[in-house]
Amino acid sequence: MKTAFVFPGQGSQHVGMGRNLHDCFSEVRELYREAGDVLGYDISGLSFNGPAEELNKTVRTQPCLLLASVAAYTVLSSEGVMPHAMAGHSLGEYSALVAAGALSLRDALMVTEMRGRIMQEAVPEGEGLMAAILGLDRQTVDEVCQKAASGYVRAANYNCPGQVVISGQRQAVEEAMRLLKDAGAKRAIPLSVSVPSHCGLMDNASKKLSEFLFLGDIRMSKPDIPLVSNADAIFVSTVDGIKAALVKQLNSPVLWEDSVREMVKYGIGTFVEVGPGTVLSGLIRRIEPDVKILNVQDSDSLKDALNALK
Repeated sequence: MKTAFVFPGQGSQHVGMGRNLHDCFSEVRELYREAGDVLGYDISGLSFNGPAEELNKTVRTQPCLLLASVAAYTVLSSEGVMPHAMAGHSLGEYSALVAAGALSLRDALMVTEMRGRIMQEAVPEGEGLMAAILGLDRQTVDEVCQKAASGYVRAANYNCPGQVVISGQRQAVEEAMRLLKDAGAKRAIPLSVSVPSHCGLMDNASKKLSEFLFLGDIRMSKPDIPLVSNADAIFVSTVDGIKAALVKQLNSPVLWEDSVREMVKYGIGTFVEVGPGTVLSGLIRRIEPDVKILNVQDSDSLKDALNALK
């Protein structure tokens, strides 16, 4: 039975994430010291103590969540556990790239901070919105979004059967939420995010990210472990292919359901969510109910996962 490590994306962050691993493992304390030097601020203090308003700013969330996930991976891999495949949900793909040896932690921190900044700058705060739509299939969500007359709104995350996230201009998303409820959605829940990700409103940010990845001094190499890109739900192995997928991901839907199915087709029977929270565990359970699902985010869950993986 093959094992995959999967890494959470934005929305899984919370004040206190990573603290337990930092307190328990010297190698994690070294990661936080290194990250603080790279970023020029106290990333451990912000991650462990908040305030939440600052941590939830996209430009802060992205490197902080990346680091917490890499910390969890570091202690898990130090126990000799290595996966057969990796993937990450949106931002989590950068954590997967670090874990797969394709990207250094330093470069990943720099890219994610820059990514957060250009995403925040792409749409003035308050003008965009994202919402989770529960209880409708993706085709219906796509069709209804096209009918919104008040502006731009599109599907942003195909997370699992019956859960699609939409993204766009605030007024259009609010209109689409009403239309989707009329079409039979069980719930339409606005999300507490400051940026409408994974849609055409990120076109300019996507261009800037492309320039940064392809023309900047970010070093990337072929991953040591097979990695599924969530922009296309396929395994990517070349540096140019990975960079292109990261660029596409910014203004295209996250194909998480498709990515999980692709890994199961590859032979994955156990998924380990590596990093804060258990959001991906819940989604995977909806996608493939028969697989084994574990998570590692602190010393207790690490112990449980190691026992289950023996």
